[in-house]
Amino acid sequence: MSESLVVRGGRALSGTVVPSGNKNSVLPTLCATLLTSEPVTITNVPDITDVRKIVGFFETLGSSVEWDEDAHRITVSHGETLPETVETLPPGMRSSVMLFGPLLARVGSLNVTDDATGCSLGAREVDPHLDILEGFGASIEWDDRRELAMQGRFVAHDHWLDYASVTTTEHFVMCAAIADGTSTLINAASEPHVQDVCHALNAMGAKITGIGTSVLSVEGVAELHGTEVRVSDDHHEIFTFLAIAAMTGGEVTIPHSVDRHFPLMDRTLSKFGVDVSTTAAGSVVRPGGQLRIEQPRTEHLMAKVEGAPWPYFPVDLLPPVVALATVADGSMLLWNKVYEGAFGWLPELMKFGAQVTVCDPHRIIVMGRDDLRPATVDAPYIIRVIISLFMVAATIDGESVIRNASPVRRAHPRFVENLRSLGADVEWIDD
Repeated sequence: MSESLVVRGGRALSGTVVPSGNKNSVLPTLCATLLTSEPVTITNVPDITDVRKIVGFFETLGSSVEWDEDAHRITVSHGETLPETVETLPPGMRSSVMLFGPLLARVGSLNVTDDATGCSLGAREVDPHLDILEGFGASIEWDDRRELAMQGRFVAHDHWLDYASVTTTEHFVMCAAIADGTSTLINAASEPHVQDVCHALNAMGAKITGIGTSVLSVEGVAELHGTEVRVSDDHHEIFTFLAIAAMTGGEVTIPHSVDRHFPLMDRTLSKFGVDVSTTAAGSVVRPGGQLRIEQPRTEHLMAKVEGAPWPYFPVDLLPPVVALATVADGSMLLWNKVYEGAFGWLPELMKFGAQVTVCDPHRIIVMGRDDLRPATVDAPYIIRVIISLFMVAATIDGESVIRNASPVRRAHPRFVENLRSLGADVEWIDD
């Protein structure tokens, strides 16, 4: 069932928000549990829809799953025996593609339909995943049905990615961890969630070096074993609530343990005059008056934020920055260097009265203004865009409605509850 968010804005939001575990870490880590027959325990697990989908899929395989939702802990045991072939994967979940390698390693054959989809962020290629699987020795037929087969163990190989794909990097290290020989991946993604997955595999007995860099070396081992790993705090969610606090003029504290990932994200907020301090309690944003875009000291240049693969500013966080620019004094260039057409949602933002110029499929210029008006908008299936629309609505006196907002649950298990704890007047209603 699709749901809308009703937002009655104009309030400064203040308080403390405890972030959830990283969605983009927990899903591939769950996929990696297939690589061992021993129990694997994962802590700091967010209660999101995609986790429920993959847990349900494991249960159809006959695997044992113990999920203590209150403790944010999942223990998965796939045992020694799985079905001889797999014909269905969790639908509507981009992470499904990362099940291909682990399932081939355990089952030997897949015969599935194309159900691996996620957010509407332009073309999401499956070819890089198939390329690495073929490199490890899999045979693939890709027609109306997707037939993949593997005889024996994966065979190590070296691969140079066309671009630094997060999911392809994670898929590669899963397969390489149990391949015969040593594999090297060049142009590997290095996002915090990729690092999480590599550390989780190492805790299971893998031998991965170069974690956090663009070159990964993986020495294959005969088998992996059970372990307990913790998913890191979600840096996306932390930044989101820091931005919400700055947007509404409130004071918010976010306790977390990933401050090492935040220098660039904090500096991005400082471009709007936002001061983020790091204390023993975590990251803190305090009221700082009207948001004002800092102008470059180089003449004839416009202030800008560029989103690209890590260690650039995370492209997934550009929509909240668009929201900040919408109400800030000044103009800013936003550049999405990854997804084509990712700014297709701007007509909805403009319903609030936002002033935006589209330069090309990757770049926009936002001119801030202080006379925005309430609106009813239709959100696309993009989590951070829903949040961006909420952020703008939260600054406007009056009632706004964000339709089709339920995809936000894919990343934020307690989004509305957290907002209410900060003093927001927001609620879910059925569409």
